[in-house]
Amino acid sequence: MIYELRIYETVPGRLPDLNNRFSTITLKIWERHGIRQAGFWTTLIGESNMTLYYMLAWESLAERETKWTAFQADPEWHAARAKTEANGPIVAKVTNYILGPTPYSSVK
Repeated sequence: MIYELRIYETVPGRLPDLNNRFSTITLKIWERHGIRQAGFWTTLIGESNMTLYYMLAWESLAERETKWTAFQADPEWHAARAKTEANGPIVAKVTNYILGPTPYSSVK
């Protein structure tokens, strides 16, 4: 398994909108595309309370490429994203990392 860590820094005041979009729209579209989430987190103590962290689990880079590309091209996703951003952008910056577990990791 490989994991993708994605970090979304939101526009001030828009983290609730991003959380709502994931919980009511994005996860359903991901399910249709076979995209598996490994967890979502927000900051309880730390520098910023406007950031969403999440991880996706992939069998391989090839699986990621196929499924993520299909999701990004999905017309339902484009329409939903446009609707949720009618009052302006939600996300100010996205950072992502593709991670592989170490031999001693409890997560493989």
